[in-house]
Amino acid sequence: MSGLLDQALDPLADALKVTGYRQQLLAANIANANTPNYHAVDIPFQQTLAAVQSGDDGGLTLETDHHRQFAATGNDASMAAFVQYQRGSQVGLDNNSVNMNREQASFLQNSVHYQADLTFLTGKIKTLISAITGTTS
Repeated sequence: MSGLLDQALDPLADALKVTGYRQQLLAANIANANTPNYHAVDIPFQQTLAAVQSGDDGGLTLETDHHRQFAATGNDASMAAFVQYQRGSQVGLDNNSVNMNREQASFLQNSVHYQADLTFLTGKIKTLISAITGTTS
């Protein structure tokens, strides 16, 4: 049974993880718009999502030397491997490459994608619940 649930929900859950991670990067770019020597970063969404879904760690491995250290999850490692500096940004006199117009537009677009993924996931869950309980809403 869990195989069917995983098959139904995992793609949307993975999309939410990648979109949420990208949102954090874009928010950091906006927050550091006036920080000298800060360079804007982003991830290629499709490549990162494919890596998360395939379980690819992006070539990053976490080595620990003590059993009490935190273990990295595969998704976090694979998403971090795809973080790259944004190209084509005009660098200011303070060596900062954040373009606020582009960052705000990307942030808004990513927010819409996140909300859409969340809506689709909620719809899938409601459909599964009504199929299990035999009720319609």
